[in-house]
Amino acid sequence: MAGFWKSLPSWVRNIVVPILLLIVAWKVFWTIVGVVAGIVGFAINVLVLVGIAAVVVILLKKAAKS
Repeated sequence: MAGFWKSLPSWVRNIVVPILLLIVAWKVFWTIVGVVAGIVGFAINVLVLVGIAAVVVILLKKAAKS
């Protein structure tokens, strides 16, 4: 691998490879952010659904008592 690295032109080693690594790191970062945002959004949806269900149950119990 070191021989392959040394065989690359200096402009590839000094310019192209760091730019490619930066692009890959950027894509990985935003993929992780997207996954975390998706999980948080799903959790919020579940909490809202549970809250609405709790309100409906409470209102039905109050209506049944009346």
